[in-house]
Amino acid sequence: MAARIHLEAVDRVRFTVARDPGRGMRTGVLVFASQALLEQIRGDLSLQQAVNVTALPGIVGPSLAMPDIHQGYGFPIGGVAAMDWQHGVVSPGGVGFDINCGVRLVRTTLTAGEVRPRIRDLINQAFRDVPCGAGGSGDVSITSKQLDEVLVKGAAWAVENGMGEPEDIEYCEEHGRLQGAGPEHVSARAKQRGLPQLGTLGSGNHFLEVQYVESIHDAGAARAMRLETDQVVVSIHCGSRGLGHQVCTDYLAQMGAAMKRYGISLPDRQLACVPIQSPEGQAYLAAMRAAANFAWANRQVILHLLRGSLRQVFGSGARAGLIYDVCHNIAKRERHVVDGEKRDVLVHRKGATRAFPPGHREIPAAYREIGQPVLVPGSMGTASWVLAGCEGAMRESFGSVCHGAGRLMSRAAARRGRDAKAVLQKLEEAGILARSETRDGILEEAPEAYKDVDEVIEVVHEAGLARKVARLRPMGVIKG
Repeated sequence: MAARIHLEAVDRVRFTVARDPGRGMRTGVLVFASQALLEQIRGDLSLQQAVNVTALPGIVGPSLAMPDIHQGYGFPIGGVAAMDWQHGVVSPGGVGFDINCGVRLVRTTLTAGEVRPRIRDLINQAFRDVPCGAGGSGDVSITSKQLDEVLVKGAAWAVENGMGEPEDIEYCEEHGRLQGAGPEHVSARAKQRGLPQLGTLGSGNHFLEVQYVESIHDAGAARAMRLETDQVVVSIHCGSRGLGHQVCTDYLAQMGAAMKRYGISLPDRQLACVPIQSPEGQAYLAAMRAAANFAWANRQVILHLLRGSLRQVFGSGARAGLIYDVCHNIAKRERHVVDGEKRDVLVHRKGATRAFPPGHREIPAAYREIGQPVLVPGSMGTASWVLAGCEGAMRESFGSVCHGAGRLMSRAAARRGRDAKAVLQKLEEAGILARSETRDGILEEAPEAYKDVDEVIEVVHEAGLARKVARLRPMGVIKG
């Protein structure tokens, strides 16, 4: 079905699908990709999903597809769509099951030369200290009352309870806390699932990766982020665990039943939605914000555990400071220029990262002159990138860019016919030590399961959505 979608080339990195009211399209689609990436994107239904999103009531601007786009639930992963705040809808499929899955990048005082001889010690220590896996109970014991506080306060709760430094809050998107969270709108089942999981990595594509700065591409921006060539950094990629998954599950069921009452008909039931201003819409947003706050607290606790691992292996002089923490599964009320006028919109980012430009008031003061740091992990065998948001993102993509390399193979396809030991050996031959709770955790995340992250980055760089700052190379990784 996706192969039949006609794309018009605008330039080397932009392609469009024209609006077709006869197919129920309220707007068009804008795809950021190269010709090589387009061939891969056409291998699944993600383009069709981007077209389906155009049928959502109240959508403003085009349905956007980032170069890492691949098939998801309802919305494609790597999709962005903005809805009019007063007259549009909210769709849990536009956020995803792992609410506020995101990336936290941590700088250290160590160099690659200091860490490489002891990388096995560090990975083993972090593997002991940071619980991972599908169930993944953590060592942070909290009560139900404390969980409600986490859902309201986010990362600040962890810092207030001795698991972090005040500066950490400054370098989180939204200061690690969305206002308007409503723990009362989070089901008992969701809370039960989340209660033991604070400070845990989870499974799937989540990871903790020890990296080094291989190359600097923007010296001024790197200096502002206190990044230097050969410096060791750590990426933490995880989200809201079982709590966020349950919130999405709960509200998808409610919205599927509610759509008839609101007279909403869509080409895909996975796009289940309700008006933003409806009781159901407001309840979902309150629950989603609570789950997002849980995710920020979760990554904050993991940073605290990582700092302990570094001290254990390298002594008390080993320091770790937060560069930035950004989410890529979220729906947020923002103000953007649409058709020449400023409007309040609800921006759904599903596998897409916020990328605000220099001067934006929501960027930490230390980065305001360079633009918001954008963190784009690749695969455990290739590279990751640090970018900085550009003005082009505000003009074309509601301040959004890609969130990773994007899957090339499904998880089942990645497992098929492969041997986990062979994957681990190949990684080790490349100087990368990997540990996982499960065999599938290695196979599903094998480097060949992903698109070429460098190709993805070239697209957003050439399109002017974000610019290259630094390329990071993996040294060791923990997978769920």
